[in-house]
Amino acid sequence: MEELTEGKWLRRLLLAGLLAVLVLLAFQVLQPFIVPVIWSAILAYVTWPLHERMLKVCRGQRDVAAFLMTVLLSVCIVLPVVWLAVLVQAQALPVYRELAPLLAHRQLPSFVTQLPILGPRLQELYAQIATNPEALGEAIRGFLDQSSGELVALLGGVGRNLAKLVLAMVSLFFMFRDGEQFAAQVRRILEQFFGAVRVEHYLDAIGATVKAVVYGLVLAAFAQGTFAGLGYWVAGVPAPAFLGAITFLVGLVPFLVPFVWAGASLWLFLTGKAAAAIGLFIWGLTAVSWVDNLVRPLVISGATRIPFLMVMFGVLGGLAAFGLVGLFIGPVILAVLTAIWREWLAEKRAQG
Repeated sequence: MEELTEGKWLRRLLLAGLLAVLVLLAFQVLQPFIVPVIWSAILAYVTWPLHERMLKVCRGQRDVAAFLMTVLLSVCIVLPVVWLAVLVQAQALPVYRELAPLLAHRQLPSFVTQLPILGPRLQELYAQIATNPEALGEAIRGFLDQSSGELVALLGGVGRNLAKLVLAMVSLFFMFRDGEQFAAQVRRILEQFFGAVRVEHYLDAIGATVKAVVYGLVLAAFAQGTFAGLGYWVAGVPAPAFLGAITFLVGLVPFLVPFVWAGASLWLFLTGKAAAAIGLFIWGLTAVSWVDNLVRPLVISGATRIPFLMVMFGVLGGLAAFGLVGLFIGPVILAVLTAIWREWLAEKRAQG
């Protein structure tokens, strides 16, 4: 009897070891495709209500509906990337060309040079530009010529090259076509380990967090870019559309947008347009920052029921750990941990 028990445990141990090895090998094989698949899953989940409407229009033909949704989202991603790339090539270099001779004949304000740590570095950079203003334009031209392809992929937000973008779109097609079946299978597996009630709570936390982060970060960044672009245009800042697009991209990370519109205000001040500089600064401090300081916390914290400070840590930490996709992975991880913590507290209260 003891020999049978030992043999049974030995077989289980061997099976567990074999399974662990297979999982590690599978991870090594699939590692290059994890980020595109995560992007496709996020896009599919957020746009799933639109897919259901498309499915009704296509009379239940899943392949057709999935194909049309994939094409629609691909166009929505590629067109802004191409537009931003054209803006960079057409407007960024002229802006810097105009900035270089301007700085060469002016002095940095004393409050800038006296900034701790940053002030000396800015003064050193200013001295280099003042010594050879034309070198800045040549350096920027070379940078844009060499890295335009990488810049386009980065702005796409789905990978570092065109191949990952294609993989994400192919994965998106299968997410739309087979997403419900796959989600049901994952749910059944998780229920066997954690129970139906807990899995329901965890999945609700994940779903609410993904939607809240997408709406809170992306839509708030879009609103900030729109308001800021309008302010740049009214104030007479060169390339307002380009700066508005930069504000949108920077707005995905909390609390970085003020550096953009404050820099534009400083530009206006250096060019002698003090009234426009003050007006743009007030506009950025009120209208643009209002979106970041009020709308985003209300949307994210209200939907996820977790403190906005924790969401901010999840966004920044996820960005540092996983790259651009970490904007969404970080808050999701913290949301699941928060759900587990609250469920544990509820069980302890029930037992007490």
